[in-house]
Amino acid sequence: MHILYTFSRLLIVGSAVLGALAHAESSGVKLPSSPKYQQECSSCHLAYPPGMLPAMSWQRVMAALDKHYGADASIDAATTHELAAWLKAHAGTYKRVSEEPPQDRITQSKWFLQKHRPGEVPADAWKRPAIGSPANCSACHRNAALGSFSEREITIPK
Repeated sequence: MHILYTFSRLLIVGSAVLGALAHAESSGVKLPSSPKYQQECSSCHLAYPPGMLPAMSWQRVMAALDKHYGADASIDAATTHELAAWLKAHAGTYKRVSEEPPQDRITQSKWFLQKHRPGEVPADAWKRPAIGSPANCSACHRNAALGSFSEREITIPK
């Protein structure tokens, strides 16, 4: 009887852990994290979860760091290679990110535009000083740096 009780508790705990991981995956969070990716990318902007873009988009982003959306974000070749491989391994592969967005911009992807359509986000929101642009996820998604973009965690600044 004790063995059966212990086994059933292990199943419950295991199911909870797998459920949490599945939720993280479905919300765009890709595990494991990369401290080097966090360090390099978050020095200028949110280190976007790699699952937000398909592998080919990340490949082009990493190949053009010298003209990274209007800035020179060049890093040494070894780090570029390491981060490009990590991004490719953790890139989005599910339906919502299967298409490469224009200019490889997350904010131009179909799923992003659908989630941030007029009516969902006030028309003037992107012009507010506290937001600045659609790429500033952390302005409204208070746990964006943790990879959480839950609608329950949104506060749109005035």
